[in-house]
Amino acid sequence: MGKSKGKGKNANKGSIKTAALPQPLAERLAGQLGPEGLDAFLACLQEEPRGGLRFNTDKASAEALRDLLPFALEPIPWAAGGYVYPREERPGKLPYYQAGLYYLQEPSAMAPAAALGVKPGERVLDLCAAPGGKTTQLAAALAGKGLLVANDNSPKRIKPLIWNLEHWGATNYIVTNEEPARLANAFPAFFDRILVDAPCSGEGMLRKDAKALKSWQSFNGQVCRQMQDQILDQAANMLAAGGRLLYSTCTFNPLENEEAVAAFLDRHRDFSLADLPVYEGWQAGGQLAGCRQLWPHLIEGEGQFLALLEKKAAADEPAALAAAIAPGPQAAALAPFSEFMAENFTHPLPGPFALYDGHVYQTPAGLPDLAGLKLGRPGWYLGMIKNGRFSPSQPLAMGIPAAQMKRRLDLLPQDDLVERYLRGETLMVEGEPGWTLVTLAGYPLGFGKQTGDYLKNEYPAGWRLY
Repeated sequence: MGKSKGKGKNANKGSIKTAALPQPLAERLAGQLGPEGLDAFLACLQEEPRGGLRFNTDKASAEALRDLLPFALEPIPWAAGGYVYPREERPGKLPYYQAGLYYLQEPSAMAPAAALGVKPGERVLDLCAAPGGKTTQLAAALAGKGLLVANDNSPKRIKPLIWNLEHWGATNYIVTNEEPARLANAFPAFFDRILVDAPCSGEGMLRKDAKALKSWQSFNGQVCRQMQDQILDQAANMLAAGGRLLYSTCTFNPLENEEAVAAFLDRHRDFSLADLPVYEGWQAGGQLAGCRQLWPHLIEGEGQFLALLEKKAAADEPAALAAAIAPGPQAAALAPFSEFMAENFTHPLPGPFALYDGHVYQTPAGLPDLAGLKLGRPGWYLGMIKNGRFSPSQPLAMGIPAAQMKRRLDLLPQDDLVERYLRGETLMVEGEPGWTLVTLAGYPLGFGKQTGDYLKNEYPAGWRLY
């Protein structure tokens, strides 16, 4: 993927002006890049960033989904299913986005989750997960098998995290809202893979976000480094023997990058630095050759740092906790949900299920005791039981295969019913009475309830187009 040299109409009006860089930052970057490299870096800050999208391979192959879009795409070498799209296009305006068929994500941000090398069936933690772009990438790598724990310590930030996972159609996950130390008490030596996309000084976002410079001035590298050290130490406690931890930041500061990794390796002698691939434009670390720095003037993407850490395997280390969650409610309490599945599904969902204040979840098996932890989602949210009736949720619609629903209304992209459905309007269409899955070219959009000669729209208000 070649680096764009275009300017003119592609100039980024909101970019950082060269003269606006604080002298300490400019001097350090000059030392890191040299005169020619610094000139190229400063010039690229005036260019418009390139947008990327990553296809939802839980829905279909990237090749099949790519054929749906009416414009050319350029593959991103380091991210399977990731592409750069033309600057003039707006894929977020297409109904395929509403169907969760792709996630909009800048190209460099796809590198950390890809480099972690997650495989189906593993137990994976995204420790600093919000807003959830990298989390959906981890979910796709798991392919519905294993366990994904998505955590963020901010109650405000877990809201977009939950929405992104639900919009993606993820099913095998929980969302926690905890500090790393409290999470480590519940998950000692538990995870096969951990992603730590750490809070940082954000220098890599100078081109994409004009507010990044103000953030850099407020949160200097030393403050961030203290947080990074603490987060990494807790992550180490949660990684199983032989597991791998991917540490990433979106800054160029060696204090937060290679120096943080070197200090971690000094504190944790049971860890070593694993090799990462080298793609065109990826720069090996100056202090630790196994690290990778991504610079926006060398690739189609913003700034990113990567280090892959491996925990030594130890045959005598006790197995990670694998106790099941507390037994679910009595079958009688879930009877309305069971009746819904029998009436509407070609085959029922597997358990275990849990009922919280009338809300039904499919909960992942093999979790330790989560008592006392703050949960944003204890599992895949399926719907609500009220007055003896079960109403399905939007996350259920996004997570089930279309073929599992007995009644479906399939719409084509050019059909004006698509926009009307996404706006929450009643659709004047005939069909067999009952709960119906509305699909776009075969991919789920949401539920409706067929009544006589019209479909009552059940697309949730918070998801609608206005």
